[in-house]
Amino acid sequence: MYLWQNTDWPLFTWDNQDLAKLLAHVSREQGRLLGKMESLGFDERKEAHLRALTDDVIKSSEIEGETLERQQVRSSIARRLGMDAGGLVPSDRNVEGVVEMMMDATSNYAEPLTEERLFDWHASLFPTGRSGMTKIRVGQWRNDNNGPMQVISGPFGREKVHYEAPPASRLPAEMDIFLSWFENKVDIDPLLKAGVAHLWFVTIHPFEDGNGRIARAVADMALARSEYSSQRFYSMSAQIRLENKAYYKILEQTQKGKLNISSWQEWFLNCLLRAIEGSGDLLSSVMNKAQFWERFAKVAFNQRQIKMLNMLLDGFEGKLTSTKWAKITKCSQDTAYRDILDLIDKGALGKDEGGGRSTSYSINLA
Repeated sequence: MYLWQNTDWPLFTWDNQDLAKLLAHVSREQGRLLGKMESLGFDERKEAHLRALTDDVIKSSEIEGETLERQQVRSSIARRLGMDAGGLVPSDRNVEGVVEMMMDATSNYAEPLTEERLFDWHASLFPTGRSGMTKIRVGQWRNDNNGPMQVISGPFGREKVHYEAPPASRLPAEMDIFLSWFENKVDIDPLLKAGVAHLWFVTIHPFEDGNGRIARAVADMALARSEYSSQRFYSMSAQIRLENKAYYKILEQTQKGKLNISSWQEWFLNCLLRAIEGSGDLLSSVMNKAQFWERFAKVAFNQRQIKMLNMLLDGFEGKLTSTKWAKITKCSQDTAYRDILDLIDKGALGKDEGGGRSTSYSINLA
């Protein structure tokens, strides 16, 4: 029996007493993080917001097996925030669509979540009307023309069914109940409400594809409402990505159980706690960047150097070599090498151990 087949669906329950201590701990850490961010300058808060959103968009897509180019995602978000983030690049349509959905969920968290808004999010996720090579119903609820909606794994002929969603005929009524609950004031702690919203939406599975990403956007919207803030300083999706196996395991266990979802709520709160605690690395990185540019405020750099320094400060993937420098900045190898030597002379870069073709360079934060 799946959750939605229970007689009292969707009357979820959980053990408030068992969750009370954990809930209080998560609420305290959430408040402490918001307090720390308030102590930052305006520019540093915007930078932290930019980084958290970038991680959220990238990792939420990775959970579904889709890889987005970090610089494109960052550039798309920076443009929407009106930030001169340095080194902005054009973004593909699929990147713009995911960014648009995630930013609408959090930046406009106070606006009602409606059927039309969900359809708009879905259309943003699939701008070509296709999921990979498959044409799908975009901006409308799924149907069962090709059989029931199932989550499966395994080779053809030996598939394992992990979950089967409610019949398509029930979707209009199911979503009306969900959206009414989400928008109405209910006697539930906001953090617990975020957990219920995530589980409830992904259980209904109203679209042909994109349900996981939209469920996480709905949860982020609920978390933004709990904080009364459009700025994000941690990424729940990034933490779920780290705990991917546990995420799918608890989802499957919960969806095949009764309406007491205490285990799911406990997992959700612990995952949220780890996401908040992990924001310390983000805060340190933002402060390092601010202090770096303050230290070199009176030093002249060319545009290529500024672009590469910002990329390094924002978390450059892999090692920086002169070849990568030349490719990214679209200059010759000789020009790249001169740029790098100049930065070493100025104390902004340092040479890593090794030499020859394997020579790489790192930013000097000291």
